[in-house]
Amino acid sequence: MLQNIQLPPALTSSLGSESKDFTVKAGRSQPLKKSWSIILFGAFWTAFTSIFIVAFLGPLFAGKEVEFESNGVPMVAGPGNLEPILVPALIIGFFTIIGLAMLGWGFYSMFRKGGYFAGTPLRLIHYHKGTIRSIDWEQFSGDIEVSGDVEKGSISLQMRTGRMVSRKNGPDRYVPDVIYMAKIPNAFEIERICRKRIKENDPTPPGTGYYTG
Repeated sequence: MLQNIQLPPALTSSLGSESKDFTVKAGRSQPLKKSWSIILFGAFWTAFTSIFIVAFLGPLFAGKEVEFESNGVPMVAGPGNLEPILVPALIIGFFTIIGLAMLGWGFYSMFRKGGYFAGTPLRLIHYHKGTIRSIDWEQFSGDIEVSGDVEKGSISLQMRTGRMVSRKNGPDRYVPDVIYMAKIPNAFEIERICRKRIKENDPTPPGTGYYTG
């Protein structure tokens, strides 16, 4: 068994007498590159909305008037007449908060610990802050990504479940749920074990072509 580490009592109790393929403690809740992508998108979003803050609200802070159109009607707002710009300011503020929230979540996820994982012949168990999640291997699609080196790496396991995401300029896209084991030792060996167990527990009949691992 890989990584015979001391597990939280609740996780040990959940495992019972099951044989363990591996036990590992994840250093992060998700791969670092995913956190950076959230941070970069949040920074872009915030920078974009800040353009409207400067254009609409900047002159007001300087004691000047702002001229704009609303539904084709010319409007003027100033320090003594803020009502015309109230709704645009609320909309801009709402989108700015979204950008700041993405930035905050991105930085938080960089330091958020990933909890404990235990793999058995039948399931993957995740323990984090007192919550235990048990996932049968048959619920994974077999699409796995692994990165890093021998000492520390990250594994992304795609599941068969997911959600449809609508896109403005294209057809809806299916986004599968993903389980991350980030910043773990022996990532490549654990990936091989996961792939083996997923294939052994694959519920689709041979020859259907669903499983590609």
